[in-house]
Amino acid sequence: MDGDFKMKRILNLTMASWALAASLLFTGSVLAFEPQATKEKTAKTVTKAAATVAPTDKEIADAKAKGLVWVNTNSKIYHKDGEFFGKTKEGKFMTEADAQKAGNRAAKTPAPPKKKATTTKK
Repeated sequence: MDGDFKMKRILNLTMASWALAASLLFTGSVLAFEPQATKEKTAKTVTKAAATVAPTDKEIADAKAKGLVWVNTNSKIYHKDGEFFGKTKEGKFMTEADAQKAGNRAAKTPAPPKKKATTTKK
């Protein structure tokens, strides 16, 4: 009986040791990857916050005077003027050549409103 008790005790201690080693191994690997993910999220948040600062009316006027375009960094469309110039949520000013080099395309010019067909009564 004494031999069975010692064998069970050794078996239990071995299993407990393996469980402890496995938990430490997995916990360490999770903690090793945590800071990198947190750094990336923080960097994205800071970058996004910087991109969402809307330009002032003075900055918009200065950019127009310099001949710059407003690039919507979200849609990759640039505006030379119009209602979206300096007004989209995410964007920045740059030269038209730089905007094209970066793969952005010009915004379509709005079509003039169509005239309604007038009908005459006879």
